[in-house]
Amino acid sequence: MIESNIAEFEDQNTWTDEIPGGAHTSFVMRRNTILRVIDLEGAANVVALFYNHDDKLERYNMADTLKAQHTAYLTKGLVCYSDMGRILCSITEDSCGWHDTICGMTDARQVHQKYGDKTYHNAHNNMHRNARDSVIVELCKWGMGKIDIVPNVNFFSKVFVDNGGDLHFKQNNSKAGDFVDLRFEMNTLVILATCQHPLDPNPNYAPKPIRITARRTSSAGRYDFCRMSCPENKRGFYNTEILFG
Repeated sequence: MIESNIAEFEDQNTWTDEIPGGAHTSFVMRRNTILRVIDLEGAANVVALFYNHDDKLERYNMADTLKAQHTAYLTKGLVCYSDMGRILCSITEDSCGWHDTICGMTDARQVHQKYGDKTYHNAHNNMHRNARDSVIVELCKWGMGKIDIVPNVNFFSKVFVDNGGDLHFKQNNSKAGDFVDLRFEMNTLVILATCQHPLDPNPNYAPKPIRITARRTSSAGRYDFCRMSCPENKRGFYNTEILFG
């Protein structure tokens, strides 16, 4: 069923690309487009950040996203809020069911301590990349930098908290072919890095590849599932739509 859904989606696509494990990319998704992110092999982790392309001082706000929707993770029917109370993107489909919002991304020190020393100097393209440096590289392409990094989404990863307050990473949360659809409600700069999750217990450096596919869609309707999922989202959609008349 998942493979048939992917094939049907890609028949309507505007563009598609594959991102290797340990790589990074950035691009603009326009309002009323959908980006499908597909885990090609299973156990992927996709670090994602979102910025209003028309005013990059407005960006994804993890705290507002969670408290407005009374959740600790993202899944179908939820949205990603900006720090201006507007909606950057909505999750319209999701075969995975849980996407981490609270654990951040790896940095150079973490990757070095966990996976060993493989830099471009001694390993060339087989170097060990970390998410923070990958994100900075992409931000610099748009006139931004490390000061613009905010708490990110980790698509396809599940982390839950036990009664004692300890974090637990669920291995193999995502299977090969799992996907998440992001419908963009404003023109959005998207930053992606396919680096392993900070809590991934795998002792080997083994980031997984993804495929991304974009297509056009219509605006969220009056009774859209994401709009109606909670009262706060109705206000978020209104705040966003008045930007576009």
